[in-house]
Amino acid sequence: MFSGFSNETVDFMWGIRFNNEREWFEAHKDAYLSSFYRPMKALGEELLSFLHQKRPNYGLLCKTTRIYRDARRLHGRGPYKDNLWFTIEQPSEEWTARPCFWFELAPEVWSYGMGYYMSKPLTMAKLRARICREPKPMEQLTRNLNGQTEFSLDAINYKRPKAPAPSPLLEPWFQMKSFSVCHEEKLSEELFSRQIVQRLQDGYAFLLPYYDYFASLEGDPDPRDAVLEASL
Repeated sequence: MFSGFSNETVDFMWGIRFNNEREWFEAHKDAYLSSFYRPMKALGEELLSFLHQKRPNYGLLCKTTRIYRDARRLHGRGPYKDNLWFTIEQPSEEWTARPCFWFELAPEVWSYGMGYYMSKPLTMAKLRARICREPKPMEQLTRNLNGQTEFSLDAINYKRPKAPAPSPLLEPWFQMKSFSVCHEEKLSEELFSRQIVQRLQDGYAFLLPYYDYFASLEGDPDPRDAVLEASL
């Protein structure tokens, strides 16, 4: 059971940022495992259990990242990350096709939310097509999002919208390449106790209707087929 991160967690994150080399890491590996990786994994498993109770048929699984960077993608950086995260998601052959829940801890900030790492163009095309067919469900979800203060919409946008939206309220969704609904703040005292568990549970409970909506997009028809049929 997760009992909180510690000052040793923060010390390790800053330490690896300024000493990103094998010798330093090996000398502090026990601190990494005991204060960073294992607590992160325990927190993820506890949140997985919470979400599994809410959606037992989703087959959700939790993945906790490791500290080692991909050697093929170092780009002049050291071999280790100074941040860790977990994701909770449904199994999928194309993992970018489905959204996920996540929590991330870095030296300066922590964040959590739900969304896509980098959604496929087809996923976003299906989203726009569904909104055009049935705008009311997304209008309600958008109003709920606009009516609270914990989460904000973080998006990577096209230079121009891909299609006209059914209403001004829905226009942001027609500009997005990818997105997440997330919260970020500086390190806070609740991280060092079980208070963060309740915070994340409350947040994920709010996000579940959004996850339900976006996760089901994978089963929608390909909107390109309708365009092809119309042209024949």
